Amino acid sequence: MDSIRILERLIAFPTVSRDSNLDLIGYTADLLEASGVACQIVHSTDRHKANLFATIGPAGRPGVMLSGHTDVVPVDGQDWTLPPFEMTERDGKLYGRGAADMKGFAASALATCIKASRMALRTPLHLALSCDEEVGCLGVRDLIEMLSAAPQRPLLCIVGEPTNMQVATGHKGKLAARAVCRGREGHSALAPLALNAIHLGCDFVRALRDEQERLARDGARDGDYDIPYTTVHVGKINAGVALNIVPNLCHIDFEIRNIAADDAASILDRLRAAAVRIAEDAASIAAEAAIDIEITNTYPGLDTPAASEAVAFVKSLTGANDTMKVAFGTEGGLFSRDLGTPAVVCGPGSMAQGHKPDEFVSVEQLRRCDAMLDRLLERLTDGWP
Repeated sequence: MDSIRILERLIAFPTVSRDSNLDLIGYTADLLEASGVACQIVHSTDRHKANLFATIGPAGRPGVMLSGHTDVVPVDGQDWTLPPFEMTERDGKLYGRGAADMKGFAASALATCIKASRMALRTPLHLALSCDEEVGCLGVRDLIEMLSAAPQRPLLCIVGEPTNMQVATGHKGKLAARAVCRGREGHSALAPLALNAIHLGCDFVRALRDEQERLARDGARDGDYDIPYTTVHVGKINAGVALNIVPNLCHIDFEIRNIAADDAASILDRLRAAAVRIAEDAASIAAEAAIDIEITNTYPGLDTPAASEAVAFVKSLTGANDTMKVAFGTEGGLFSRDLGTPAVVCGPGSMAQGHKPDEFVSVEQLRRCDAMLDRLLERLTDGWP
């Protein structure tokens, strides 16, 4: 079955992370099982979502795993000129939510699995499709737990996030956290007698910015990234009920995206120490002053050595001479850390199109991905490695 036709079906499933992906998983399982490929479905705890894992080829041998996520980001508030959950083909581009990020790769991988089912592979091909990647690489952890208990683990993982078919060896890790700033409420007419939690929060944001300035000035460097140092970012502040009430609570959601040379936990320790100092300074106004920091999500970075056999193998499939690193996170770091499986990121399209209205992947990029995976099948038929 052609990858474009499969992509058309995948886009039609509105698998926004807040919603179920079971219809898409059901379609995928039916498609594979019609070609004689058995699938393992790994449901979430509430059974509202699921991951899928399939193997084509000889049992009892480790193989090459193609990894993709099935969830997409929302379209709410975006100015789409084309229907987001209906594929539109126009001027060599395939439009629809998830076309680039990353149902294009999933479609190509599924088409490849169907081809593989008719071949005599000597090394297995694995397919891993996950849920809840867009909300912190959450769903794949259940799949990794299953694979950790298996007698064989994949030799190599190709994560098909959009890289314009370039070979990416790394990405930054991410630590997401919430600072809960506690003050003392009061009437705004008597504001100096209360402790404004928003003011505490602003002081903490200043500490975050100071840490960012330190990292940019004195921190470690990795020139393979567009931003070559670790970044600290505030994404959301929530506080206040009414203008004439001094708020007693302020939530600040922030993140650390760290290069491999930096330890996110150490950075967080410095931020916790700054939070303690800010709260202690405010305790003379209100003894209950506090800034508590809780981690809400974390996933590791990826740093596969450019000279490794895994990277050389994927480069041989694409014809690439060099490598790159990507700014966005992937599930590759989890496969590498928790399974010991080397991971490389390589897929069709550009993340410059991801998360935007009128998202697309070009037909040319999808065909290049198809060709790469066709070469992979040739190598697996020959029995690589």
